Amino acid sequence: MTQQHVVLLDEQGQPTGVMEKYAAHQRQTPLHLAFSSWIFNPQGELLITRRALSKKAWPGVWTNSVCGHPQWQESTEHAIEQRCLYEVGLSVEQITPIDPDFRYCETDASGIMENEICPVYAALAKDAVAARADEVMDFHWIDLRALIAAVTATPWAFSPWMGQQLANAKTEQNLIAFATRTTA
Repeated sequence: MTQQHVVLLDEQGQPTGVMEKYAAHQRQTPLHLAFSSWIFNPQGELLITRRALSKKAWPGVWTNSVCGHPQWQESTEHAIEQRCLYEVGLSVEQITPIDPDFRYCETDASGIMENEICPVYAALAKDAVAARADEVMDFHWIDLRALIAAVTATPWAFSPWMGQQLANAKTEQNLIAFATRTTA
């Protein structure tokens, strides 16, 4: 991929500029725009991924399918399509907003902070996973309810944003409804 940037935001979520993605993620990361995607297969299973050890923040941690950063004036849907292709080799369809207001700020063990307005989406995979080793070190298709139980039992094994998203009852219900719809 070409060099990526993040769209910087003010406290009201309005764009204020851009910054190179790697430089933006530091100990005092400025608020920026992101997205969090939950990709399901036609059987209603969720793709979870384990972040590559080379990732700057939360290396080796299990998380939802794909996350990323829309580029300046890029639609979130287009950014999701592009990032899914890049990270896990998947074409997706039925991109659906799940929680448009999700926001979080967390710091990993190395001191790198994430500070994002990060709308949550679900989508349906159209083909098989072909993950890039520099992005994803492992992946599994899993029943969403089994994942919810695992995150509840061992939250430290998963990304904090995924845990926070699942802790929101409406987000959890919307994801379950999407998963159920894909099998109908």
